[in-house]
Amino acid sequence: MKLVFTCEHGGNKIPETYQSLFVNAKDTLNSHRGIDFGSLDLFVFCKSLSDFSKSNTVSRLLIELNRSKHHPKLFSEFTSLLNVDNKLKLIDEIYDPYRDKIEEEIGKFISKGEKVIHISFHSFTPVLNGKIRRADIGLLYDPSRNSEKLICKKLKQNLKAELPDFNIRYNYPYLGTADGFTTYLRKKFPNNYTGIELEINQKYVEEKMFSQKIKSAVFNSLLELKRD
Repeated sequence: MKLVFTCEHGGNKIPETYQSLFVNAKDTLNSHRGIDFGSLDLFVFCKSLSDFSKSNTVSRLLIELNRSKHHPKLFSEFTSLLNVDNKLKLIDEIYDPYRDKIEEEIGKFISKGEKVIHISFHSFTPVLNGKIRRADIGLLYDPSRNSEKLICKKLKQNLKAELPDFNIRYNYPYLGTADGFTTYLRKKFPNNYTGIELEINQKYVEEKMFSQKIKSAVFNSLLELKRD
């Protein structure tokens, strides 16, 4: 079994070429829309457990790496008015290199007969559109895939052992079957691929990082998963 870790929304950087599009977007870039706070730090803390890892620090407001190319929110309000050539340039420069490399590495493992567990690190805002999100950790997966159901059950047990007071929910605050990178990869690799999105509530973020307690809990939970 091979572990692959990714972090699609680790930063809110905008390459210099495109900064003119974001002159009035500082607040948005520094909000949950611009970055998954804490996700990159957690990813870095855990990545020694992985057999392959890759992260992204360009803001999703430039181009959304966790959406399919046909998705209406691939480009944000800041980039949606770009002409077709410039949109294709963003896909060529940022979107394709990131996703293609991860897909390539997963494909290599599977071609050698390995089973791959892909953990995608994310965080979510505690309040969205005035509604409080009632979870501390979310595990997003496809319930129709037994491997994902089993891995999520084990991961939840591991996390509960480390964080007994945490409310850990399946497919919350989003559905694991919604359009996203793991959804794409499931179709690409119908066998021997398990894609899980790990979502942690940003209410536990301090100075863009989760506490040592939470990071250690996630690390230990993934370590136990690897041992299994």
